[in-house]
Parts: sequence; C-alpha cells; structure tokens
Amino acid sequence: MSITLRNAALVFSNIVLIAALLIFAKGFFPHKAFLPGLATWPTTSEAGARPSPFDRVIFMVVDALRSDFVYGNASGFAFTQSLIRSGAAVPFTGHASPPTITMPRVKAITTGSVPSFVDLILNFAESDTTSTLKDQDTWLAQLRAKGGRLVMYGDDTWLRLFPDFFTRADGTTSFFVSDFTEVDNNVTRHIPSELTNQDWSGMTLHFLGLDHIGHKTGPKGPRMPAKQAEMDAIVRDIYSKMESNGHLKSCLLVLLGDHGMNEGGNHGASSPGEVSTALTFISPKFRSAFEGQPCPVNDAVDYQYYDTVEQSDIVPTLAALLGLPIPLNNLGVLIPRLLELWTHPQDQYALLYGNAEQVLRIAEATFPREFGKMSTSAKCSITDGEDAEILACLWQRVGEEHRAIAADESHSIPSTTCLKAFLYKAQNLLSGTASNYDLTSMQAGIGLSVLALALCVPSFIQGILLAGVDGVILLVIMIAYAVTMFASSYVEEEHQFWYWSLAGYMVILHCKDSRFKMINANGGTRAILQGPTGTALAYFLFGVARRWRQTGQKYAGEPDLLAEVIEPNSWFLWMLVMLAYAALSRNLSHRAGIWMGSPQMGILPALVSISAFLFKIAFTAADAPELLTSFAILNPLVGFVSAYPLVSLARVVFLGLTHLLACAMYYEAPWKGADHLRRFLTAFQDVLSLFLITQSRTVYVPLFLFFNLQLYLLRRGRQHSVGEITILALLFQYASFFTFGSTNSIATIDLSNAYNGISGYNVAAVGMLTFISNWAGPIWWSFAICQLFSSLHLKSGTYSFLFTALATFACIHTLSVMVACMVLREHLFIWTVFSPKYLYTAAWVVGQHCVVNASCVGCLLWRTPR
Repeated sequence: MSITLRNAALVFSNIVLIAALLIFAKGFFPHKAFLPGLATWPTTSEAGARPSPFDRVIFMVVDALRSDFVYGNASGFAFTQSLIRSGAAVPFTGHASPPTITMPRVKAITTGSVPSFVDLILNFAESDTTSTLKDQDTWLAQLRAKGGRLVMYGDDTWLRLFPDFFTRADGTTSFFVSDFTEVDNNVTRHIPSELTNQDWSGMTLHFLGLDHIGHKTGPKGPRMPAKQAEMDAIVRDIYSKMESNGHLKSCLLVLLGDHGMNEGGNHGASSPGEVSTALTFISPKFRSAFEGQPCPVNDAVDYQYYDTVEQSDIVPTLAALLGLPIPLNNLGVLIPRLLELWTHPQDQYALLYGNAEQVLRIAEATFPREFGKMSTSAKCSITDGEDAEILACLWQRVGEEHRAIAADESHSIPSTTCLKAFLYKAQNLLSGTASNYDLTSMQAGIGLSVLALALCVPSFIQGILLAGVDGVILLVIMIAYAVTMFASSYVEEEHQFWYWSLAGYMVILHCKDSRFKMINANGGTRAILQGPTGTALAYFLFGVARRWRQTGQKYAGEPDLLAEVIEPNSWFLWMLVMLAYAALSRNLSHRAGIWMGSPQMGILPALVSISAFLFKIAFTAADAPELLTSFAILNPLVGFVSAYPLVSLARVVFLGLTHLLACAMYYEAPWKGADHLRRFLTAFQDVLSLFLITQSRTVYVPLFLFFNLQLYLLRRGRQHSVGEITILALLFQYASFFTFGSTNSIATIDLSNAYNGISGYNVAAVGMLTFISNWAGPIWWSFAICQLFSSLHLKSGTYSFLFTALATFACIHTLSVMVACMVLREHLFIWTVFSPKYLYTAAWVVGQHCVVNASCVGCLLWRTPR
C-alpha cells in the first residue's frame, strides 16, 4: 500500500468514525415520545369539584441544595428548621434520578416524567431551543390553562424550556460559575415587589449561587454557610409575607434542590450526595394539620433524611394541592404524607385513584398486549410472570376494589393498599423502560466503527511489525483497555488502568536505559540526568502528579497532595505557580532574544507572562480567595488587578500569546525543514503551556511544571524509537487527563474557565474553552511528545506511525464502548456509568484525536521544504 493511499485511508477512517458516533448516538439517546395536549378532568371525576388547599405556589429552587444543607446539624437554614419543628414545614428527601444536572431535573419536577439522557447534552447548549416543554403537559401549563399567570426569576433554563410562558421574567445564565453573589441578587431584588402583586398564580425562583460555590470550593467550602443563611433569610421573608398578606393566605412555598452534589462539589452522576436533595413544603396552614418533627437531625446514612420520595412525585402532589389535573406524562405518585391535608378517607382515595387512572394511560400505551390480555382474563398473579403482566394484574385488582367501593352504601373507609402497589410498581417499571433504543441505528454505528478500524489495520500492522517488542506492548495495551470497557467498576476507575500502564512502561524504559551506554560530549562520564537516572526522576514526577488530586468514583474525596499539603500551605502552591511562570518566561525570552538579535527584546515574552500571572491572581481572587489569604506578599497585586475586569485581562493574555505564536512561526519558519520545525515546536510548547495554564485552575498549575520537567528529562536521555514515542504519547495523554481530577462522570466537568475572555454566551467559544480546560493535560502532551522525534524521524517520515496508532486506538476505543453500551443496555448502571463514558469517548475522538492530534500531524508535515 503506497504512502498516499495509507494516508487517505486514515483520513477516511476518521470521517467514518465520527459518522459512527453520531449514528450510534441517534439510536442510543433517542428523544422520548410523550402524550400531546393537556390533561382535563374526567367527566366522572369528582376531583375537579373538590376544593383545593392552595390557589398559588412559590416554587423556590436552590440549585444543588443537598438534603443535609437544610436538615443537617451544620445547616445554615435555621429558620426553615424552626418551621419543621413547628409543623409549618413538611420535610422530605427528594431523590433525583441521574443525570443529576439542571435541565433534566427541571423536566422531571415539572412534567413528572423521566427525561431523556440526551438532555444532559442539551443542558450545556444554552442556546438550544429544541428541547422545550411548550407543547408538553406540565403543572405550569395547567396553571396557565386555569387562567393563572406565571413569573420567573433565576436560571434561564426555565425560559428555554417554557418560552412565552411567563408574564414577567428575568433570566440569569447558569454557566458563570465564578459568580456567587450577583447571580442570586438578580433574583432576590424582584421578590419584595412580586409578593405585593396579586396577578400571579405561580412564581418560580431558581437560585444558582450555592451550586457555584459547590463547584468552586466543595460542600464544605468557607462560603457555603453564609450562602445557606442567605437562602434561609429569603424563606423567612416569604413566609412572613404569607402570614401577613391576605392574598398569600392560600399560597404554598416549595423549597427544593434540583440535584445535590458530591464531596468534590460537582454533580451529574449517581452518588448519594448527588441524588439526595432537600424537598420541603411550607405553609402556615400546615401547623393545624401536621405535627412538628425534630430538626436538625443527626447525620443520616447516604443523606436520607425523613421520608424519601421521587422528584417526579412533586408533580401529582402539586396538582392535588392546587386543584389541577395531573399532567398527562406524569409517572409520579402523590406523596402520602401530604394526603393527610384531606381529612376524609374518601377524598384521599379519590385523589390516589385519579393518579392511578392517569398513570394507567401511559402503562396501556407502553404495554398494550399485557393490558389487553388482562382485560379478558379473570385469573392473574401479582407474584409470578413478567413485570408488565404483574402490573396489569394489579390494575385488575384495583378495578375490582374500586367497583366494590362504589357499590358500598355504608361508606366504609376505603383501602388504598392495591392503589399504592399499582402506582409504585408502575412508577418503577415505566421509569426503567422510558428509553426505547433504536437498535438498527446502534448496529449501524457499530458497523461503521468496524469499517473505520479496518481502514487503519493494514498501516497499523505494518507499523507494529517494525516496532518489534514495543509494537507488541502497544497492541496489548489497546486490547486490555477494550476489555475493561465491559465492567462498570473499571469504567469508573479508568484512571487506574492508565496510571499502572504508564508506570509499568516507565519501568521498562528505565531497564532499557540501564543497558544503554550514554556518553556525554567529553566522551567519558555519564551525565547525572541522563540515562536511567533521568527516567527514574521522570517516573517520580509522574508519581507526584498522579497523587496530586484523588480521582475516580470509589476514592473521590480521599486525602491527596492538594488537600493534605498544598491547600493548607498555599504559600507553597504559589511558589510552584510562580516557578512555572518564571520557567516559561525565561524560555520564551531567551528564544525571542535569538529571533530579534538582541537580548533586550526578551522583555516582550516576559510582559506576556506577567500579564498571564496577573490574570491568574485576579481569577483566583474571584474564584478561590482562600488560596490567597495566607500569602500576604500577593496582596498588593490583588488590589491592583481587582480594578480591571477579568474579561479584559483574559483578552490581553490571549492577544499576547497570539503575538508570541505569530513571532515563533515567522522567525522559526517551520516549513523550511526538520531542524526549523524542531525549534518551532519547542517555542510553541512554551506558548501553549501559558495558554493551558490560563485555562486551568490555580491548584493545577504546578502540574505543568512537572510535565515540563518530565519532557526535559526524556529529551536529555537517549534517542527513543518511534514505537517508544508512540506508546508514551498514548499513555501520557490519557493518564494526564485524570491527574487533573477528571473522571468518566459528568460531575467532574469543569466550567470555571469556560468564559475566559468572553463577555456573553457563545456556544462555539464556550464549548471550545470548556474542552480545552478539561483536556489541558492531553493537549499539552499531544504536542510535547512530538519534540522527542529526531530530525531523522522527521525527514524519513517514520513519525507517521504515531498518528496511525492513535487513529487505530480511537477506533478500538469507540468500538469497545459502543459494543459495551449495546450489550449492557439493560444494565443497572447503563445511564450512570456507560452513557457518560460514551459521551467522553465522543469528546476524546472528535476533540482530542480528530482536532488536537490531527493538528500535531499537520505541524509535522512541515518536516521538509516543499
């Protein structure tokens, strides 16, 4: 096969692989079907004529309000806890099904249904309008249909989901995660005036500051108690107005979190902290209906305080409390404790029966055969058979009981046992079958990924044969990785695979170096940092990097270097940060002096480095000020940079880095030959390092110092073969991803640097910066590893095996994850482990491989003059 044909096959393989990802996703993440229209009261129902306890609702969502934030001993919700003790507030733990991010959870608490996992992606597309609820039945739509008006203040997710629903609204973007104050003040300032208005039936308030604090400093961060107290004060103000204002006498306040957070302050997955939310119904009316409960309570197991209910249960409960028909697509069950507001058992039974009738329509549409068969069968079992058959049998029992109750002239207390059994069985079964896979699309995606792999195989086989033992090692790594994708625990702890693989291969390199006699320029003694000593030091630095931040699912939050050493001694962190900036500034200044023929011209890169450092100080002062409190020497700089907006400072840094990159291209002219290219790659790496540091949190800046030292040690050693360089490229890219605390969970996506230099939401710019900040390690090593190629490698073109191997691994990676998702689609963890892994795989393939790695190859194509 000619070189041109091999290159064409690789390019076509990448195109086919992207198509495979899209087609498989179409079948794996389908939009769920829903029943159109609005529910109405059945003509035979008495519920519509039954007076409701409330005529308006204030729906107060505090983003990421974990259950212990309200009910625990360390809670700042002192007033809310007093309401619970008095009986004016009825507390629950709301269970938020994964994915635990805002858009899917808002859909669940307004429709009562189980959202599609594709909403996880749409949650990050702030300009998306394809996932609205304007045509779906919700309790907000029911309030409007009843003639009520709606107002909304807070997270603009509500405005995207409910376009043209609100009479008055003021939305706030949810992705400026460094904003702890204004994002909530923008909501609070509207509350006093709205509480005096009488023209609304539903007020939605969605506060974001607590979630932002969690992302930045975790659930135990220094700003968390004050934020909880601030939210509690809002509850106090609203409650006092409910007591004193006549038009609010029949107003219900619902305080809840859309999701929780884990010990790292993030969310998106299914850990106990992420799925356990506070849910409290508040009204002065409750004092006469409910007894108070102890609050605060001792720490509960897995954040389970009081009774646990599904978040979807909010929807039928609100419908009953406000006198509305239950939305058509609801899978929730009326919360039994709140049924006690109705003192007549017949009323309680009628409400539950109306709930069951509504759920029945969904069950019949989902399992028409089973329910059709049961309508003609007199005998059935509620213990044996398929789940759908058991559900149909339960409904048959409900029907028998209902007819008996209707014929009971003595009006004895009706039993709700069968009703509740049917409702909870239906909720569990229908929630689990809410995703209808398109197997044809999934199989087509797998077929295309096989084709993409087949296009890579001829070149890859040729390359591993030439690589010898290293080719065998590379093949073993790829196959072993593919096998691990079929076990949920290995997917959750993927970092261990890459950490152990890289550590093992560094040992192999150390053994090779020990056998290699390296002679220095004077021809005699062994240089201290060359040979096995350099490899051993590089191994040691990798050990430091891997222990910098504890990651994965099993040991997340466990002690690590950041928590135990660096953060308690922030002066040490800043010494490492300044050393990282100084090293890069020195390298670029030295290079600039050579370019321009005058050492004095090195001041330009120094100025860019200083501006980047000042931006990092300013960003840290806004993002994590606790890191600056014990390092007073930086206080003058903090005061200086605080006078300038972060957006402007970031733009100055980006402009300076662009200028340095242009100078490197102009003066080094990498297209003139291999030697020019190698010098350009060295300068480019320093510019890239400054950019990636700008896009990383302060606590991770020292990792780039370690990376540079590792690269320095690898370059000082013997000349590595193409096979060795290829293995190092693969291992360092994937291992470095996890050293920044990343995992295969959506919860660890870091949005803190997504708006650097951007004054408003732009889906392309924010998406690009989000990817760069989360893949900073792999991006750095993708370009860094190219510096290990010799001029001979570049001139001969043998470096091309690097991209061949990476393309082959991308195909194996994608194929193994696709097959795992296909085979394990009924697995318990399909939506919490394998589905997020598929999204990460798409990011690795499209972003890291097809863009970053392809860009590296594009640079290497400049190896010889054209």
